[in-house]
Amino acid sequence: MYLNREEISDRGHVDRLTVWMYVIFLILGWLSVYAASYDIENAAGLFDLSDRSTMQLVWIGTSLVLAFALLKIDTGFYETYAFVFYLAGIFLLIVTYLVAPEINGSRSWLVVGPVRLQPAEFMKFIIALALAKVFSLYDFRLMKRKNLLFTFSIILLPAILVVLQSETGTALVYASFLLVLFREGLPGGILFVLVAAIVYFVLGIKFSDTQMGMFSLGEFITLILIILFTAVLVGNYVKRKKVVRVILGAPASVFLTAYLISFFGVKIDWGLVALIALGTVILYLLYLFFMYGKRVYIYMVAFAIGSFVFLESTEYVFNDVLQPHQRIRIEVALGMKQDFRGAGYHVGQSKIAIGSGGFLGKGFLKGTQTKLKYVPEQDTDFIFCTIAEEAGFVGASIVLILYLCFILRLIYLAERQTSTFGRVYGYGVVSVFLFHLIINIGMVIGIMPVIGIPLPFFSYGGSSLWGFTLLLFIFLRLDKSRRNK
Repeated sequence: MYLNREEISDRGHVDRLTVWMYVIFLILGWLSVYAASYDIENAAGLFDLSDRSTMQLVWIGTSLVLAFALLKIDTGFYETYAFVFYLAGIFLLIVTYLVAPEINGSRSWLVVGPVRLQPAEFMKFIIALALAKVFSLYDFRLMKRKNLLFTFSIILLPAILVVLQSETGTALVYASFLLVLFREGLPGGILFVLVAAIVYFVLGIKFSDTQMGMFSLGEFITLILIILFTAVLVGNYVKRKKVVRVILGAPASVFLTAYLISFFGVKIDWGLVALIALGTVILYLLYLFFMYGKRVYIYMVAFAIGSFVFLESTEYVFNDVLQPHQRIRIEVALGMKQDFRGAGYHVGQSKIAIGSGGFLGKGFLKGTQTKLKYVPEQDTDFIFCTIAEEAGFVGASIVLILYLCFILRLIYLAERQTSTFGRVYGYGVVSVFLFHLIINIGMVIGIMPVIGIPLPFFSYGGSSLWGFTLLLFIFLRLDKSRRNK
């Protein structure tokens, strides 16, 4: 295959804009770690480095060496050994679970002398490579049943192993790879179902204390939503307005009948009425299936019944599966509890620190909340509150704008790939960074549960910084050679 003059001149160029953003993040990240770990009682200037900021410099230096080395490796190496990396990563996760000591309630760190490494961080780029390899196989079609199961197992297997290590936050990060699957052809209906499940869980838990007969208020509201969501799916996939009208009209008739009966002094169990209304929708869909033989109606029935089963399982999962600290964090995030001395302490102090920064901030090393160590984990998971307190709304906004530019640039790079392997891996990179950014910032400002995931390039830690560097620079290496494909 011959390359034209333009392709030859462009070959071998690393995307400089992304590299410069990476360097800027490293500089700002180190300044944030230094500020967060600054000891106000022994202040002696900017270069009187504390232990953590000194160690972060070591991680930054080794990350730069790692980035340079990654750019020198031939792209065929990543594609050829993607599955080998995956098997090695799974093996390392199993070893970690078996031999790792318990640190902060988690068994996810391998301790080698003074160095601690978290293999779960490196699985992010490994899963991205494995997915890219699978999608680049000859005649691969995602929606074939065996291909779909195989693809989901690539994501689920490491997630399960990480959950066993009590690292729920990192396991949730792996769920971000679903965005890659949607980019590559996974139907939007599946995303709709996932979003619906989150809504069911939140409503079922948040309003679980108020009873409406045999069901709680949360269950009652969710039963109504299941009917509405079923109508939306039928309207999208069946495209018969008459069917949608019946699905909405039949439950309305059930509620109207119950309301009229209540005038005769009959006590109405509105939870039971909502269940009967849902039952009428399911029976009507079954009638349509037997009448016309279209499989889509069975899928709608499965959605409605599955939604109800999921709703009824939320209380069991919340009370018997989740750990006590996880339950409390969710309750605090949903506003069910105000535990300022317990699980809500982190978020409460973080909000105080962010609010005290005002519009322009208190100035570098002048943040009282962070300097007096009121905010726990302020140089790791909650480092954004250090930025907001010292740089204010303006500084925090600049950081977020930089992240936005970074994400948009990665999307642009992913879209311009000339190979399936490069495009899929690129979107894997986008998914991980976007998930970390949304969850970490949401966690710090109190709109997300505290699940303990770092802010990319800012939070202290060698494993996370190496993991993000590997993730990014493998992609930049693939992009560098895209015109050779």
